[in-house]
Amino acid sequence: MLKTPFKVSLIIFYLIYGITINHAFGQQRQDINLANEYYQNNEIDKALVLYKDLSVNIKNIPLIHQNYFKLLINTGRTEEAEKYINKVIKKFPSNINYQVDKGLIYREQNDDEKEQQYYKNLIDKISGDPFLMQVAAQRMIQHQLIEYSLETYKAGRKKSGNPNQYAIQMASLYRRLNKVDDMVSEYLKYANEHPNNLRSIKNILQSVLKEEDLDAFEEVMYDHVQKSPDNVIYTDLLIWVNLQKKNFYGAFIQARALDKRQKLGGIQVMQIGKIALDNNDYKNAIRIFGYVIKQYPETINYQIARQLIIKSREELVKNAYPIDEQEIKNLIDDYDQLISEIGLNKNTAEALRSKALLYAFYLNEHEIAIGLLEQIIKVNGIKKSLVEQTKLDLGDIYLFIGQPWESTLLYYQVEKSSKETIFSYEAKLRNAKLSYYKGNFALAQDHLDILKMATSREIANDAMALSILIKENTMMDSSEVAMNKFAYVDLLIFQNKEKEALDSLKVLLEEFPGHSLTDEILWRMANLYLKTGSYQQAVNELQDIVDNFGNDIIGDDAMFLMGKIYEEFIKDNVKAMEIYQDFLSKYPGSNFVAEARKRYRVLRGDII
Repeated sequence: MLKTPFKVSLIIFYLIYGITINHAFGQQRQDINLANEYYQNNEIDKALVLYKDLSVNIKNIPLIHQNYFKLLINTGRTEEAEKYINKVIKKFPSNINYQVDKGLIYREQNDDEKEQQYYKNLIDKISGDPFLMQVAAQRMIQHQLIEYSLETYKAGRKKSGNPNQYAIQMASLYRRLNKVDDMVSEYLKYANEHPNNLRSIKNILQSVLKEEDLDAFEEVMYDHVQKSPDNVIYTDLLIWVNLQKKNFYGAFIQARALDKRQKLGGIQVMQIGKIALDNNDYKNAIRIFGYVIKQYPETINYQIARQLIIKSREELVKNAYPIDEQEIKNLIDDYDQLISEIGLNKNTAEALRSKALLYAFYLNEHEIAIGLLEQIIKVNGIKKSLVEQTKLDLGDIYLFIGQPWESTLLYYQVEKSSKETIFSYEAKLRNAKLSYYKGNFALAQDHLDILKMATSREIANDAMALSILIKENTMMDSSEVAMNKFAYVDLLIFQNKEKEALDSLKVLLEEFPGHSLTDEILWRMANLYLKTGSYQQAVNELQDIVDNFGNDIIGDDAMFLMGKIYEEFIKDNVKAMEIYQDFLSKYPGSNFVAEARKRYRVLRGDII
């Protein structure tokens, strides 16, 4: 069918109109891009002229408003800005962002009264509309109007009738304002409304509460627990803050109450005991596991606590220098009694392993130890992880008795059978150390370079430390003679040959005066003196490190250990307090700061 002349004309008109519209839109888009480019390049006058022309077309407002209005405000053109924003608000009355922006004019004019009244009226107007209110509050945050954003949420809360409404938003704002008490109060409100999110709240608090805030937070929690003893959230948070402060006994008291209230059979208490043990607070770990043994004899926790209390006592004995051989034998008797009572099974195999290691490394009964470890591997149902750990232990014993080829074989077995696991990384680290002991530093570095990326932070850190030790002390000494001798001393230390190791270290100091290894030599001497009960000699070596190598990597380690020796072994609390106080001043970024502060406060007589 042929098209009529009228229809043809109409089609041509629409084509021309479409082309014209598209051309106009394209030109507008180019102008907006050009204006934005002027803005980015700080060509203010050019940008203002172009933005002003573009603002005539209301469709351009959403695309240019942010930059244009900001330029007007920042250049002091407040009258022009007010005229512009009034037009925008009239055209877009439902867009609350533009209404929030208008208040910036009065701020620029330093008219506090007008600014406050404007935002008060705006907040009153929107407080009944949750959507508008939250959009406005977020816009205020973008403009750093934190106080007004807070007032907006307060007004919304009042309108809602829910005293906990918007708690997480308000907590975040109080955090920005550094109002810790108010922030904590809001997080508690949020936790009560959303108890399933308590873990997230703990993570937030851990990142925002400074060490000095923890005491105040603890007091708040105690107050809440006393007022609301049945509220599990407050007890849980009180446990949490005590753990942050490493006050494991305080955490135990609260966990004990929670266990009783919820009839948990000692689960909470056991968790605290394990954390105390992992953090080397052996005395409190013993106290906690002892409580579980007494209170919950018919539960699975009884067997675990029996084993862990011996483990805690073992760690206490092994860290009381010089080590009492009779105490080691007593521990072996305890493990024997435990296994005899419960039987050797997959649950008590770990106790047998601990017993074997005591025989190997403290009584020099290596054949007995090897026999016990081989027995563990044959236990039915034993976890693969324990089998792998036992093989690593066997490798350590063979290295201990001077059979490194057997050690290497066992380490490689574990590497292959447990690829990409912590045991594989442990085996690789042991092989790296074995290469290091032999003086094969290049091969050791090959292992260590891989281990720096290990998923276990502890293994990665150990690998990094050994790698740095090798690099720093072979770089300037191509002969590697001193490093070879030092590595051999480390092997002697591993084999518990304290006297031979000490004599070798003294020779190294005389043979290589001023060598880059000097601080490491002094550090090992100090630890050997401590291990053999020569406390004052240990302190002397540590003092040498602090005086002459205090800014090096082990400076803080040396000073902290000095404090511990005075506190735990020499029993001079006044001197220990003095060292801890100096330590906190000299090494504020050290990993030992929290522990040093706690020890100082305990010695000072604070209630912890």
